[in-house]
This record gives sequence, structure tokens and C-alpha cells, in this order.
Amino acid sequence: MSLDWVIGSGGLLGAALLRQLQPGEGRRFVPAERFCWAEPQRLVGQVRAAVAAFEQQARQARSWNLYWAAGVGAMGSTPAELATETLAWGALLQAVADSPVLCAGPGRIVLASSAGAIYAGLRAESIDEGCEVAPTTPYAEAKLSQERLLADFSARQLPVAALTARISTLYGPGQAYGKRQGLISHMARSIVRNRPIQIFVPFDTVRDYITADDAAGLMVDSARALAPGAARMRIVAAERPTSIAEIVATFHRVARRPVLVVTSAGQLSSLYLRRVQFRSNWAAARPAACTSLAVGVSQVLAAARLAYAGQAGH
Repeated sequence: MSLDWVIGSGGLLGAALLRQLQPGEGRRFVPAERFCWAEPQRLVGQVRAAVAAFEQQARQARSWNLYWAAGVGAMGSTPAELATETLAWGALLQAVADSPVLCAGPGRIVLASSAGAIYAGLRAESIDEGCEVAPTTPYAEAKLSQERLLADFSARQLPVAALTARISTLYGPGQAYGKRQGLISHMARSIVRNRPIQIFVPFDTVRDYITADDAAGLMVDSARALAPGAARMRIVAAERPTSIAEIVATFHRVARRPVLVVTSAGQLSSLYLRRVQFRSNWAAARPAACTSLAVGVSQVLAAARLAYAGQAGH
């Protein structure tokens, strides 16, 4: 039986990863205390202590899996806001490398990265794993730094597989409203509250939207397909281009009411390409049955209505 640890399990992607990693297939590791992201030095100590506890439980497991889905960074974040996330990730990899038990494997490490950020400056009709990176923001640079840390770890040639998952535009029920991202979640909340939503890019802007559950499923399947010691990167996407105009129309159909939209240019408008289409070259773990936009929007809208009803009841 495997031992699974999802760092960032309280977030949108982390919670979806927990749903994919069924209890019957492995044991879940939960650190003794919550990580204090506001205190970097304390955080590093917590990460090291958690890896030590993870190591002890891994002694009784046939294999171990570590998924990194943590962090509060977004496209508009500053380097200072992102530094703690990279610091903690580096501390975790170093702690794993210092552990004789974990280094003996077999194990897997999976890093959630961002395709939208890393390829933001690329002028291409279709983007796959063979394309050059084109970062335009501190957020993208931070993700690339995290990817390099994992590449350095893999260079040790341990029996530990490493997967870098560059994810397209993620959405789903439970997405944090406080983060400076999440158009679909913000649109659902605006409809429920009968308030206009500001959109800072043209309606013909195209993105690849994938639900957290679909992304988590692809990440888990891709990681399981890796041989011990292998290090791979893959794009995790629905591979289905969707315009903002289509999202607005879908919300109109699902909610049966018009979406109040205010369009204006914003500070982040220049950071986004008008059209992004992703496609992975992986032959295995294809996104053959990704959730349709209508179903995904319905799920997000239902969650927003439930959350609003709960707030109104207090």
C-alpha cells in the first residue's frame, strides 16, 4: 500500500487530488500542524519536521507519493509574495533528499505548475511540451524556479519519479475568491449576488479551462505511468479552446438570466495572450472525457448559490 501526501490539500487542486487518491488505494499522510505561510523561517522548520514524520510512516509503505499543490501566488503576485512558496518547496525537496528511507524509493513527486503563466509570452497557434517557455510575470518566473528545483532533485538519479504538471486554466467548486484569478468562480458569485463582474480582456480571448477534478485525475494517472527515477513534464489541459464570450453565454443558459458584465482595460490585461490552445504530446493519460463547460459551470454556480445561502442564513 502507498503513502500519499498532498501539500495544499485545502485548496481547489489539492482537494481534488485527495478525491482522486482514494483511501482504499493508499494511506494519507497529514502533518501534525498546519503550515504557517506568513512566517517563512518557521515554515521551513515545519516542512522539515513534516518530512521527517512522513519518512517514519513511509517505512511501513510499499511506495510513497508526494503532491505539491500549495501556494497562494497568482499572475499578479509580486516576487516577495512568491518567495515563501519557492523557499518551502526547496526545503521540502532538500529534506526528501536527506532522507535515506525516502531516497530508497520507490516514490513519486508531483509539482503543480502553470502552463498559462509559463507560456504567456509565446506567440503560437498551439502549445505543447516541445515549445519554448516565455514567462512575462514574476509568477511565471517563480514557477520556473520551482521546476528547476525539481529538475536538480531528479539529477541525483534516485529511484524517485518526478512529474512537473503545467496546468492550463483551472476552475471548479470551492475556488478561493480571495485569489486574483478564477473568472468562472467570480462570474458565478456575481450572478448569485446579482452584481456586475469586471472583465479586463476582450470577449474573444481564448483559454483552455479544465476542472480541478479532471486536472487531478490526469496528474495522478500521469505520475503512475512514470518508471522509478524518471523525470517528465506534461501539459495538463482539457485541450478544448473556450472564449470568454462562450463562458458568458453558458452562464446565461445555465442560470437562465443575463450576466452583468463591465468591460475595461486593467493592469493585468497585457499579461495575457488573446488566444491560448494547449495540447499534450503524452500518448498515455489522455484527457478523453473532460467535463464539459456546461456541466462545470453548473457545478460552480450550484456551489456559489449554496455558499451564499449559508452566508445569508447567519
